Amino acid sequence: MMKKQDLAATMVRVFLGMAFLIHGSTKFQNGIENTVGFFESLGLPGFFAYAVAFIELIGGIAMIAGFGTRIVGFLFSLILIGAIVKVKISAGFLGNGQMAGYELDLALLVLSIYLVITNRSAYAVENVYHAQKN
Repeated sequence: MMKKQDLAATMVRVFLGMAFLIHGSTKFQNGIENTVGFFESLGLPGFFAYAVAFIELIGGIAMIAGFGTRIVGFLFSLILIGAIVKVKISAGFLGNGQMAGYELDLALLVLSIYLVITNRSAYAVENVYHAQKN
């Protein structure tokens, strides 16, 4: 029988994975060149756009499956910190009427950190390895 904590952690993991998978796939579907240009307009190297999109896409799939949850959660945290500091902080917590604030990014950051510091969630691929090991 699944404990409430296991169910909650699984829900967080799957939601976070879906959110990042959608963001990553959108970057490629809308033309990664647009994202490269945006990154460069922020003073960041254009290749960061590829790295972020790849982490979001592949990391999203891995997170949904429950594979490498802690590592992917850490990578998501780095992306979110970068987004908050480089893009969203100037708009404030709720936004400024022209741009969304950093409230969603902060919420996703907290969820990512939660998955980095907590044990594996139920229904995760990584549990198969740990079950066989024990």
